[in-house]
Amino acid sequence: MHLARTGGVLLHPTSLPGAYGIGDLGPAAHGFVDWLAASGCGLWQILPLGPTGYGNSPYQCHSVFAGNAYMVSPDLLVRDGLLTQSDLEPVPDFAPKPGQVASHVDFGRLIPWKLSLLGTAFARFKRSGSKALKLEFSRFRAENAAWLDDFSLFMALKERHGGVSWINWPAPLRGRVKSALVRARLSLRDATLRCSFNQMLFFRQWSELREHARKRGVRIIGDVPIFAAQDSSDVWAKPELFCVDEMGLPTVVSGVPPDYFAPTGQLWGNPLYRWENHRQSGYGWWLARLRAILQLVDIVRLDHFRGFAGYWEIPADAATAETGRWVPGPAEGFLDAMVQGLHREFASERLPLIAEDLGVVTPDVVRLLQRYQLPGMRVLQFGFAGLSEEFLPHNYIQNCVAYTGTHDNDTARGWFEGGTEREKNTALTYLLSTEAHVVRDMVRAVWSSLAAFAVVPIQDLLELGSEARMNRPGIPEGNWEWRLKNDDLADSLGERLGQLNAECGRVSQGLTAASG
Repeated sequence: MHLARTGGVLLHPTSLPGAYGIGDLGPAAHGFVDWLAASGCGLWQILPLGPTGYGNSPYQCHSVFAGNAYMVSPDLLVRDGLLTQSDLEPVPDFAPKPGQVASHVDFGRLIPWKLSLLGTAFARFKRSGSKALKLEFSRFRAENAAWLDDFSLFMALKERHGGVSWINWPAPLRGRVKSALVRARLSLRDATLRCSFNQMLFFRQWSELREHARKRGVRIIGDVPIFAAQDSSDVWAKPELFCVDEMGLPTVVSGVPPDYFAPTGQLWGNPLYRWENHRQSGYGWWLARLRAILQLVDIVRLDHFRGFAGYWEIPADAATAETGRWVPGPAEGFLDAMVQGLHREFASERLPLIAEDLGVVTPDVVRLLQRYQLPGMRVLQFGFAGLSEEFLPHNYIQNCVAYTGTHDNDTARGWFEGGTEREKNTALTYLLSTEAHVVRDMVRAVWSSLAAFAVVPIQDLLELGSEARMNRPGIPEGNWEWRLKNDDLADSLGERLGQLNAECGRVSQGLTAASG
């Protein structure tokens, strides 16, 4: 992967503005791509696109292959004749309640309304959908059958059982007894087709958005969580690939030991992999996973890359992540299989991957990064917090992606206002800045560094405080809700970002070609 010097913005689609309670893949997303292009940015970084479950985390999805149907745009469904304008009315009042942040996703109110709209669209499709759309649906089901059949049945069964985890289903369904699955497919045929239809809607709208980004010279950086969620069709359908017992319960789970984000560590709770089984199958599940995401995005941020060298194994009954041990990961065997398996698609031995190498970086992690020439991440906040000198911009290498902060950090403004006096003084002295201008100077420091890619969360461009934070690791509720307001993406903000791109030599080469 060639890392041409460019800049970009981190913004998950659910955080886009709009009238329908959650950011979606419609006009606001296309408008954001245009705004990026006009500012000279060549990168749009997002979080995982999968269907979120309990807690609404995009890192805990019901499938690693499926898309989040809550992002399907009602406006595009009206355009395509699958909804009428009257179907959208009345739109619920998604305005924030007293004490809530100014703009956020109210998942509790959004989900039933959005699912009802999608149900109406499916009913109209069955009743009067065009022949061309029905052929498209048939092709979509056939091309994605390897994961779609299990996922659609999984979601239909969850619906039948009131949304509970699959480990609480009746034993024949939990254990995937063939006769029980046959009966379920017959009795739930309409529900499984509706789920598959929702997936087609997501992927066709996403494909349209990605094509628009390509035409505007904007590459999309996607995100692959290292682990699958326990309550997912992946674990249910292929338990032999995961550390679960005969009841489907995890025996050991994922997380990280105490670190900068959480003093007792982070207990993620995902079942760990049976890596030997993956190795014996040639890592086929992982190859399919990466092929799938690379059909949706241009570059992939591989979350928790450290876990491929060695991972923190926590007993399933542990109360916190403090109790655990380091276990060797698949390392070179895994990455060699990815290089060989994806070689034809990319005609290069350099995978289009960014390694999320934050946290405990041991020599074996460094060796993997160097051997496969993978760019790692540099987070400016960590430099001022004294975690490591490598996070200060004068130490950035070219083969890395630099950030003011990530989705797991506080905003730059929130971090500075909540920082210790030592951290504040370190930042102000290093940046030759003042409290009024420290956020802009943090962005400039990242942009002027040697790092090939420079990415800023949109909250830091807007200089927002902690109220705009996307995620608080270790706190299970109230995350992933923040949204832009309709007037946040002002032309003046884009012009300021464009000037910064020009001054720091980050105007995208792809944009130059696309506009030429």
